[in-house]
Amino acid sequence: MCPDQPLQPHPGPSGQNRRAALLRLLLPALVFICSVAVAAWLMQSGPKAKPRTKVRNAVTVEVRPIAFGPQTTSVSVMGTVIPEREVVLKPQVSGTVITLSDKLIPGGRFTKGEQLLSIDPSNYHLAVKQLASEVARVEADLQIELGQQRVAQKEYELLGETVSVEEKALMLREPQLENLRAVLAGTNARLEQAQLDLARTVIKAPFNAVVMSRDINLGTSVSPSTALATLVGSDTYWVEAPIPASQLKWINTGQKERAEGATVRVFDTVTWGSESFRTGQVIGLTAMVEENGRMARLLAEIPDPFALQQTSAEQSKLLLGSYVRVEIAGKPLPHAAAIERDLIRDGDRLWIMDDREQLDIRPVEIAFRGRDHVLVTGGISNGERLVTTKLPSPVQGMSLQLRGAETASPADAEKAKP
Repeated sequence: MCPDQPLQPHPGPSGQNRRAALLRLLLPALVFICSVAVAAWLMQSGPKAKPRTKVRNAVTVEVRPIAFGPQTTSVSVMGTVIPEREVVLKPQVSGTVITLSDKLIPGGRFTKGEQLLSIDPSNYHLAVKQLASEVARVEADLQIELGQQRVAQKEYELLGETVSVEEKALMLREPQLENLRAVLAGTNARLEQAQLDLARTVIKAPFNAVVMSRDINLGTSVSPSTALATLVGSDTYWVEAPIPASQLKWINTGQKERAEGATVRVFDTVTWGSESFRTGQVIGLTAMVEENGRMARLLAEIPDPFALQQTSAEQSKLLLGSYVRVEIAGKPLPHAAAIERDLIRDGDRLWIMDDREQLDIRPVEIAFRGRDHVLVTGGISNGERLVTTKLPSPVQGMSLQLRGAETASPADAEKAKP
């Protein structure tokens, strides 16, 4: 060792510990900083993704144009066929039934005045003969009294005395004459009654009728309280149909100013098929509403229910008690659009394809609701496109495209845009 070189101090154990601790703190920070720098460099120097043109996913639909114009309304209800006239025949005299018409069976038809049955007239013939002889006797007594009155008149003239009015009437036998005249009138009345009873032993149809039931047979003893048969009129039947009170404003019931009622068409698809129908006319409303449902009851008249005057249709005969569908011609609407009921959404909304080919869920004004169609008077315009396709999840503003346009490529669609 050189004596002139100064001696270096040797670090002690405490200094080495401080450097080691400092390195342990700085080393993780340096590693983190280097990692961040490398990651930033990789992000800046890596390939960049190019944005793609967003393609619209449109739902394919079918549409039809909305057309406004004059529209007719039609109310469809269900009703029951009932008789216009129904009567339970009862005799006006007593006796035994001695004849019955072969047609006096359920379903048999009679014209007005045609004989149905007869009651034994023997007793009534005898009563007529007896009263006729009594009338003849009283008439003879009256002639004798008239002769005696003429004699009394001559005796009074020969007497030449002035007497009171009462005495003169007694002298001229006026009370006896009036008595005989009264007896003759009463006897004639009893004769007429006997003749009427005799005529009533023959029971005739009171109107053109069909037999609903027969309650007697040959040999049955009957009295005025005995039911003979039940008849219903065959010229006209009625159809009684319950109808919501809200629909009455569309129907001419024929009860104002003697106007004719609305025309109706009656369908019995079970009996006649879906195409055949009978026509009639509304004649009015009943005076009550149903307790259940508070429905008014409409009456329609159907003439010739047995189709006797028609060359066509055996199948178009109306049967009492049939449950039929009644279409009633309602009052017209001058400006409305007819829309199918299944195209009405949520009660009063339509799906419209707007000019941007987006879905517009639009509320509309419905003036009339029929069986198959509703009539819309507001909320839409003539020529707008009504969506007729069912959409599983309709959303306001969703993209639409017409059926057939989906085959075009996106590039062609972009070129076709104005």
